[in-house]
Amino acid sequence: MPADYYSVLGVERGASGAEIKRAYRGLARKFHPDVASDKDAAERHFKEINEAYEVLSDPQKRHHYDRFGSASSPSGTGGFGPFASGGDGFGDIFDMFFGARSGPARASGPLRGADLRYDLEITLEEAYRGAEREIAFHHLATCENCHGTGARAGTSPTRCDRCGGTGVARTARQTPLGSFVTQSACPKCGGNGEFIATPCETCHGHGRIERARTLTVKIPAGVDDGSRIRIAGSGEAGSHAGPPGDLYVYLSVAQHARFRRDGAELYVDLPISFTQAALGGTVEVESLDGPLDVAIVAGTQTGSPYRLRGRGMPQVRGGARGDLLVTVHVAVPTKLARRERELLEEYAELRGDKIEDRSFFERVKDAFKAD
Repeated sequence: MPADYYSVLGVERGASGAEIKRAYRGLARKFHPDVASDKDAAERHFKEINEAYEVLSDPQKRHHYDRFGSASSPSGTGGFGPFASGGDGFGDIFDMFFGARSGPARASGPLRGADLRYDLEITLEEAYRGAEREIAFHHLATCENCHGTGARAGTSPTRCDRCGGTGVARTARQTPLGSFVTQSACPKCGGNGEFIATPCETCHGHGRIERARTLTVKIPAGVDDGSRIRIAGSGEAGSHAGPPGDLYVYLSVAQHARFRRDGAELYVDLPISFTQAALGGTVEVESLDGPLDVAIVAGTQTGSPYRLRGRGMPQVRGGARGDLLVTVHVAVPTKLARRERELLEEYAELRGDKIEDRSFFERVKDAFKAD
């Protein structure tokens, strides 16, 4: 997936065209080979800032990038590459700094469509059992009217007579550094090497058109935060009969009200009464499979763990399930009936426990509060 173009140029998402151009020029000067100590590193970084500028300086490309986060352009070029047409001459500044490149500015053959990303939140129950979810998104699809050629039905693109089919326009210019031969996308064919005399009326010569699409995504049991599902061929349509990109569905699992997860292990808290903790017994605990019985050992203390094997999350690729770890919490009653208090006081006497010395009036007050 491409880098964040706004971060590359160091501007906010709402930056104006003038701010974007100013940031770009500042970075271009900073990474000029005459001032950069590491020319190779400067060249690599300049490719990145040049690509970012080519997208953000073009209103149509910027709108598409802001909406879809995709490096694909509806112009049928297959992407906003570092040698796309830049509008005011900055598309070939890379060549001016680092020397002219041989070959076309853009490939005129089949180009693979861009990959797309879709973020999907699921519940812990869906991650536990697996699920099917329907998603809806927009993408660039092959134009059905011209079958991706960009030319009106009954016609076809012709070889560009201006660039000879190379897609490259070369220009000699004088700069403070001397005379340089630069190259850019051919203005007539847009770097495609082909010219469409009668564009398709549906896609206006782009060969692709924006469409809404729905898909059913199969979510396997055991997925976790950050899991990625690849749906081959469901990304942007390719240009010049190129193959489509892929769709990547990134999953996030919502927090659960009761359960905590750590990999394949599940954790849950279980409140029990004082008598259950002291005497032991069987109590019921909630699991993602429904209620389960837990045998509480006599004398269990708050914080004691109980492990229910095989009751945790499944493994995506099969194998044993994780465990459910139950943490016991002894609940102390906040109100006691009179008889309950009497029995507890007798119990305290037998154990020799010191209890609060209460006055007669306080005891009478508690008697009126008792159930």
